[in-house]
Amino acid sequence: MDRFVWSNGLLEMNETMVIQQRGVRLYDGDEKAKLDVGTVLLSTHRLIWRDQKNNECCIAIPLSQIVFFEEQAAGVGKSAKIVIHLHPALSNKEPGPYQQSKYSYIKLSFKEHGQIEFYRRLLEEMTQKRWEQMPVSQPIHTGTAGLAGRTRAVGIVGIERKLEEKRKEMDKNISEAFEDLSKLMEKAKEMVELSRSIANKIKDKQGDITEDETIRFKSYLLSMGIANPVTRETHGSGTHYHMQLAKQLGDMLLAPLKERGGMMALTEVYCLVNRARGMELLSPEDLVNACKIFESLKLPLRLRIFDSGVMVVQLQSHSEEEMIASALDNVSDKGSLTSEEFAKLLGLSVLLAKERLLLAEKMGHLCRDDSVEGLRFYPNLF
Repeated sequence: MDRFVWSNGLLEMNETMVIQQRGVRLYDGDEKAKLDVGTVLLSTHRLIWRDQKNNECCIAIPLSQIVFFEEQAAGVGKSAKIVIHLHPALSNKEPGPYQQSKYSYIKLSFKEHGQIEFYRRLLEEMTQKRWEQMPVSQPIHTGTAGLAGRTRAVGIVGIERKLEEKRKEMDKNISEAFEDLSKLMEKAKEMVELSRSIANKIKDKQGDITEDETIRFKSYLLSMGIANPVTRETHGSGTHYHMQLAKQLGDMLLAPLKERGGMMALTEVYCLVNRARGMELLSPEDLVNACKIFESLKLPLRLRIFDSGVMVVQLQSHSEEEMIASALDNVSDKGSLTSEEFAKLLGLSVLLAKERLLLAEKMGHLCRDDSVEGLRFYPNLF
């Protein structure tokens, strides 16, 4: 601990923060240091520790003072630690919390975990030794050289200059970010217009395009998104908004539902719709409210809630009898099936496969065996 010096906690010129972790206690060798729990900060040049309750209590040690370090696993009632072995303290060292110590190593005790990532980043910095790449005109005192020639921004003027530099850098980053966002918005509009054009060409030349090409085009259109998504800004709020949204969902979900056997889990619908809407994301509540009025608007879709509470969107033409018959036929052919096996056979999600099997069981066509191996369904022979 006698290698640490008092610090103001500010980063030097050309020094960059790498990682920080709260809830770290310092040990002087095997003994707890006379300091409370704090936050340890690893920069490209130093190891900095700041008291969590008293921010003015801050100490630092140059990375060049480290000889090697190792991990110490957690035990019963003990936190994981990183043991850091240090070079001897120099006689001209600046003042610190300890004038002398009988130990040549310290320990960082991680009360709130995070030691694995901190160890990895410390290993990277010790391997790269980025502190050696600093300009000579702006060195950080490493304890391996004297105080002569040391330049450091101190006092109010130095702090203000650093804050002004950080503000300018932040303004620059924000400006660049918004420029990129504007370019992305412009490209998005162009891609939507392109999707409209491709859709019209598919309609005009349906006979000239093969089925594989049509499927591929449709997947591209889905990734490009909805041309004019219904939003609260364009259609207000309340019932009118949900009605317009339901109509748009009816047009959009018709093809995906046919490709998936006439039924999709509401969670899958939510992901599909928001992927197509781009940045105009839809909330789960609005999606459910829109799906609830499919029937009143006489749309070809229906929202269905199974006994288990699972919500699905299905085609109006979707036959429950066919669904039960399919489950019974597959189970009879295989002798028995689990939800996972049935899902693979039909290309469904495990959730929907299980609901189909449970429905067939409810109607008396299947029976179950619930064991340690899981839930398995058999034909009901009684």
